Order: sequence, then C-alpha cells, then structure tokens
Amino acid sequence: MIDIDHFKQRLLDERARVQEALDYLHEENSGAIEDEREEIPSDNHPADLATSTVDREIDYTLEENEERVLAAIDAALKRIEDSTFGTCRSCHQEIAIERLEALPYTTQCIDCKRKEERG
Repeated sequence: MIDIDHFKQRLLDERARVQEALDYLHEENSGAIEDEREEIPSDNHPADLATSTVDREIDYTLEENEERVLAAIDAALKRIEDSTFGTCRSCHQEIAIERLEALPYTTQCIDCKRKEERG
C-alpha cells in the first residue's frame, strides 16, 4: 500500500527545491544576450565570447531540465488528487514503492519504462 501523504510531502519538498533552482537560474540569466555583448569589450578574444555563449547555453539547458521536472512533479501531485498516483500509465499496474522512492514523479513501472527505452 502506498503512503500517499509521504509521497505528497516528498513531491512538495522536491517542488520547492526545483523552484528555488529555477528562480536562481532566472535571476542569473535575467540579462539579455545583447546586454552581455555590451559588457564584453570589442578587443576581447573570440574564445572569450565563445565561453560566454557556452555558459549561457548550459544555463538554459539546466533551466529547461528543471522546468520539465517541475511539470512532472505538478503532474504527480495532480495524480495524487485524482487517486491515480502510483499506477503505471502503460500497464495500469501498481508501480513498485522502491521506484517511487527513487523517482516519486514517475509515470511508469520499471518494466514498461525499459520497454519504452528499447523502442
């Protein structure tokens, strides 16, 4: 039997952590690309500009990943409300507690996830 209150609290804690990370990334990346270019003197080496571009791309990728996790957490919280939390979306069997402990916002049991990944 799944302890819904336990997983709801885990999801809420994880949601707070992810939101904090997103807020930090938004704060760090609040300047537009043009602003960054204005800050870099024209005599800078092209490698300096490339490093800045790579750093910005990494931050955007991290931001996108955190947004996906946040959406997955919100979907899991909705499944708790709908009383479908812990049920595999593919085979409709109960997801193992160990899997939910590792990834509380998962939508699939380990067998269905493996099948999906194999194609």
